[in-house]
Amino acid sequence: MSAIDTLVIIPTYNEKENINKMTAAVLDASPHVDILFVDDNSPDGTGQMADALAEKTDRVHVLHRTTKDGLGRAYIAGFKWALARDYQFVMEMDCDFSHDPKEIPNFRTKILEGYDLVLGSRYVDGIRVLNWPMHRLLLSRGAGVYVQLITGMPFSDPTGGFKCFRRELLEAYHYEDVRANGYGFQIEMTHRAWIRGFKVGEVPITFEDRQEGTSKMSGNIITEALWVVWTLAVRNGFRRKPRPKA
Repeated sequence: MSAIDTLVIIPTYNEKENINKMTAAVLDASPHVDILFVDDNSPDGTGQMADALAEKTDRVHVLHRTTKDGLGRAYIAGFKWALARDYQFVMEMDCDFSHDPKEIPNFRTKILEGYDLVLGSRYVDGIRVLNWPMHRLLLSRGAGVYVQLITGMPFSDPTGGFKCFRRELLEAYHYEDVRANGYGFQIEMTHRAWIRGFKVGEVPITFEDRQEGTSKMSGNIITEALWVVWTLAVRNGFRRKPRPKA
C-alpha cells in the first residue's frame, strides 16, 4: 500500500475564507492523504484559489463543475475521480471547519480495522456539538431517531457528512440509481451500504458550527431527507436488517 492511500473530497461553493486554512490543516493532519476540491463554479473565486493551491503541491487536486447542482452530485463526481486512480480510502468532508481535520487519522485507524464505511458521529459517548442553537441540535437528533425508526439502521448520526469509504464499497454502488442530494444523500449512501451487508462503523467526532462563510442549509434539504427515508424503506420492502453480503 502506498504512503498516500486516502483521498479527502471537499466540495466547495463560495469558500474563499476557508480554503487555504483547510488545505494546510488537512495535509498537516496525515501524511497519507491527498485533497480533491470539487468546486461548483464558485462566483467568489474559490475554484481559482484551489487551482493555485494545486500548483504548489501534488497533494491537492481540483475538479471543476460548471453548475451548482447539489452536494450529492459533487461527491459522486469526486468518487468517480478517485476510482479512476489508486486511492484505497475516500473521505467526505466539509470545507467550513465544522469537521475537524485532526480527526482524519481516527477514520483511517477505524477503516483499517476492516470496516467498509466509517461514519463520524456527533452523538457517540454523549453530544459533541459546539455553537449550535438548541433548535438545530433538536432537529439533528430528531432526524437521527426518525431514520432509525423507519429504516432500522442502528447508527446514531446517519445525516452526518464526515465519513470514510473503502474503495470496494465505492465500486459496488450504482450511482445512476442514487436520487438524494443533501442530507438525504448521506442517509441513502449509508443505507445502501448497510442493507447490502457491508460493515459500517462509527467514530466519535466533535462538530463545531462554521466560523466563516454562509451555511448551505435550506428547507429543501430538510424536506428531501424526510422523504428519502420512506423511499429507501419502500424500495427494500421495509426490511430492517442487512442482507448477507454476497
